This record gives sequence, structure tokens and C-alpha cells, in this order.
Amino acid sequence: IQGRDLHVCVWDLSEDRRTVTDSLLTGSVGFCQCSLLETRPGDALLAHPTENMEEVSVVEVKSWTPVCTLKPDSKLGMLMCMKMWQADSGPVLCAGYEDGSLVLWDVSHRRPFSCLKAHPEPVMCLDIDVCKQKGISGSSEKILQSWTLDNQQNLQMHDSVQMTNPGVSQLRIRVDGKIFATAGWDNIIRVFGWKKLKPLAVLQHHTDMVNSVAFSDHQDPPQRLLAAGSKDQRISVWSIYSES
Repeated sequence: IQGRDLHVCVWDLSEDRRTVTDSLLTGSVGFCQCSLLETRPGDALLAHPTENMEEVSVVEVKSWTPVCTLKPDSKLGMLMCMKMWQADSGPVLCAGYEDGSLVLWDVSHRRPFSCLKAHPEPVMCLDIDVCKQKGISGSSEKILQSWTLDNQQNLQMHDSVQMTNPGVSQLRIRVDGKIFATAGWDNIIRVFGWKKLKPLAVLQHHTDMVNSVAFSDHQDPPQRLLAAGSKDQRISVWSIYSES
């Protein structure tokens, strides 16, 4: 768990225990959340922001052994968000920056694959559909921008959709690749079709900015849920399953 105390903590939740077993001082006071990647059962990599606001550090979780540090050669501003996943060639990380750029990093070789100016404003959030090699990002503007990866790992603009009000804190693609949800600065959760970015639902419950959204990983579609956390100190849980 990443906290405002500049630490990432590892918790033991087995057998009803709730204890911190280890922690890592990141030194970061920025907005960017960490990204965790399980490389094989029992082993994982953690990408986290650092005291240097433009930098990503990747470490092994068990030992906190540094793997690499990723920093753009050009000035892209503060690191805002990131997502790490396992590709055929090894771990890959996509990072969003303050100037609206996305950089796709080759973690194993500590170098960028490609860079894309996706937004005119800071990239606030992003997610990737690894199976489709397609991702989406949001910013402080009204536009959600989707992008694709080609066989050479080049980022390319794909499609976009305009929202009613500006500002997205977070977005998540559901594991089945059919829909995605956004956490809006206007207190609203929005659900879109992933294939064509078609707006599907507007969920109104919160009285302040929605900060996060997450889908459950139930295998049975009727059991899948959407949860959202808000600045109003409430968590809402939604059943949005439809057979049609």
C-alpha cells in the first residue's frame, strides 16, 4: 500500500492478520501511484516514483533490490502516472508525464521504446489492454485518448472520446476487455464500451471528486462489480452487468 508518508508498505493479510511486514521509503511527494507486476509466483517488481519528480525506480519486492531507474532525456515534467506489464520481450512500463507525453519503457534494457504526445495537458491516468495492445489515457481536459502499440512497440494515436466535464483521476479497463470506467473530477463515474469508446452509463452517487475506480475479478459475469472511491470519504459498489 502506498501512503502519503512517502512509504510503500507490504501487509500480511493471511489468516486474518493485518500487519505491516516491510516498507520502502520512496521519497516521492507527487501524484503518481506505484505499479506492481508479478513476474512469477512469489516474485514481483514494483515501479515507484522517487524524490526526483521525473524519475521511475523499479525494484524487486522481496529484497527491495534496485533493478533500474528510468528518466527521460528530454524535459517532460513531473511523472504523473504509470502502468507496468509483462510483454514477450520482458517487463514494459508506460509512463505519463506533466507535458502530456506518454513514454513506453523497456525495463530490461533501461531505455525508451517510443514516446507520444497524447494530451495538451498533464496525463492524469492510463491503463492498457495487453491482449489488444491498446491503451487509454485521461488528463485534466475533456478528452479521453486511446492509443495502440505496433510490433516495434511504437505508440500511435488511435481514437478519442469527449466527456461532458473535464478531469479524470483514474480509469480502468475491465479484465474481459469489454468496458472501461473513469473516475471524474465532476463527482461522476462513467462507463464506456472499450471497442468503440461508446458512452454506456453515467453513475451518480458521490458528492465530491471521484479518485479511483476498480473492477472485481469474478469469473462469472453477473458477479462482476465496479467499486469507486471518492473525496467524500465514501466507497460505492455497483453491479453493472447486463445480458444484452
